[in-house]
Amino acid sequence: MNTDNSAAAAAASVPGTIFGLVIAVLAIVALWKIFQKAGEPGWAAVIPLYNTYTAFKIAGLNPWLFLLLLIPVVNIVMLIIWALKLGATFGKSGVWSFFLLVVFSVIGYLILGFGSATYRKPAVA
Repeated sequence: MNTDNSAAAAAASVPGTIFGLVIAVLAIVALWKIFQKAGEPGWAAVIPLYNTYTAFKIAGLNPWLFLLLLIPVVNIVMLIIWALKLGATFGKSGVWSFFLLVVFSVIGYLILGFGSATYRKPAVA
């Protein structure tokens, strides 16, 4: 084993790791603000699985539907449905929700959390 190659590979992975951590922190901060706007505790954004349960509840879906995210292919459909419902609860259109909550999710979360959009509780919870 060549130690030079191992050290180079480790050094090359550092920027990607830092970028991933920055994106994760931004997503947590944005979800925290979204949860607070919806009247949920902000700390729920930090707890794995519970944050998804809470996000489904905020979007007006049955919170237990988040378990469908564990099924391949179904998870993509459920993610899109969730994004459309979440966007609608903040007064956003379907196109806005698809592109900014599915495709560029962290940017969309930041806009919802820190923007002027207000949460409107869905009719069916």
